[in-house]
Amino acid sequence: MTTIAIVGAGPGLGAATARRFGHEGFDVALIGRRRDRAEALAAGLADDGVAAHPFTADARDPAALAATLERVAETVGPVEVLQYSPAPQKDFLRPLLETTPADLVGPVEMSVYGSVAAVHQVLPGMRALGRGTVLFVNGGSGARPSSRVAGTSIAFAGLGAFAAMLHDELAGDDVHVAQLIVPGAIEPGHPRKDPAALAATLWALHRDRPAGFRHLADDL
Repeated sequence: MTTIAIVGAGPGLGAATARRFGHEGFDVALIGRRRDRAEALAAGLADDGVAAHPFTADARDPAALAATLERVAETVGPVEVLQYSPAPQKDFLRPLLETTPADLVGPVEMSVYGSVAAVHQVLPGMRALGRGTVLFVNGGSGARPSSRVAGTSIAFAGLGAFAAMLHDELAGDDVHVAQLIVPGAIEPGHPRKDPAALAATLWALHRDRPAGFRHLADDL
């Protein structure tokens, strides 16, 4: 049995992805900043027949995140799929001319440092398995920068460059890398942006490995 590790797991997309991959036979590692929320989410998923395991780490702390992913592999099983989808904090979403260098620290820590640390931690295990998938989930500013949300626009640009390079670099190792852009908000009931619909898209990105690294959940 292999594992999907969801960094930034919450009750919306994280739970939906956990449910979809869990029903496809994966064990699920839920990684969030708060232990109580991760435990509650795991308990709810268990009621749906999903083998979910709660873990705690802050995506802005690369060393802590790497250590948590190491524990996931040791206690749950080898990570075949990594979903990196921590939600930006509200203070990341400042207009461009109000954004100072200090305001960029958090977004860059989360989107760039955290993603690089996570990939470096799980990649040896994926290579040992002979397969793997890395899924990045970002908002619309990951594809179309917006001066209204300068922090995420700048940080997502760095993450997108990292994802694009990874996609090409790891193709020979049978590790697929994809970025899913979700324009606007995740919307329950929306045909393409409902959490379950997005989870189905992420499953298809893992299963079918379509060409290219960037995919849109909806029109920008």
